[in-house]
Amino acid sequence: MRLYYDLHLHSCLSPCGDDDMTPMNMAGMGMLKGLSVMALTDHNTVKNCPAFFEACEGYGIVPIAGMELSTAEDVHMVCLFPTLASAQRFEAVFDSHRMPIDNDPEVFGNQIVMGSNDCEIGRMTPLLIAASDLWMGDAVALVREMGGVIYPAHIDRTSSGIVAILGDIPPEYAFTAMEYRDGDKREAYEALYPEAKGKTVVVSSDAHTLGRINEAENFFDLPLKEGATHDEIRAAILHYLDPTWRI
Repeated sequence: MRLYYDLHLHSCLSPCGDDDMTPMNMAGMGMLKGLSVMALTDHNTVKNCPAFFEACEGYGIVPIAGMELSTAEDVHMVCLFPTLASAQRFEAVFDSHRMPIDNDPEVFGNQIVMGSNDCEIGRMTPLLIAASDLWMGDAVALVREMGGVIYPAHIDRTSSGIVAILGDIPPEYAFTAMEYRDGDKREAYEALYPEAKGKTVVVSSDAHTLGRINEAENFFDLPLKEGATHDEIRAAILHYLDPTWRI
């Protein structure tokens, strides 16, 4: 089964995301662009994932609950979970690791929590783009312990990527996937950083606006039968990203 994807998206809950990045708008844009699978990865929270799941399923898109986790080093990591419930369990643990800094909407932007049919149901107070107090090794261990897959976000960015912050990709974390914003940079990064070689390549948009959501260009070919359930598709994607992952 060929699945066109974008696995790194920010809703209006991320302070740097446009207010019109509502779950229904995002799912609708994904449908128009021909995507099969979309992951919501707001900064340090999954609280818009319930509304995102409802919106995606209404448009026939497979939703994945995720988070863009900021480590204590301020390296951004994509975390994906097999179910909405498992993502929510992870956030319940992660909550205590956020920095105790309040958001200033006039400086950083709004942090809007959405409910069904794009109805606003609240706003988050903690500044979501601040680094957590989890060092990378602890973040990797916690995500894997709680059933998720974790890999470095946008390693080709000049800020917030693992290479930009650490200057290399440490082998001790045994990452099985690497995300790029520009897939054409893969060969150059693999030549410079040996730990990037042989990894599953993910090319995602890191979209904060509707127009930046990926077109149906990047895909996974997975051994799934037609009629596979959304749970089966999510599990197959996570196993593809990390062959050691099991439900």
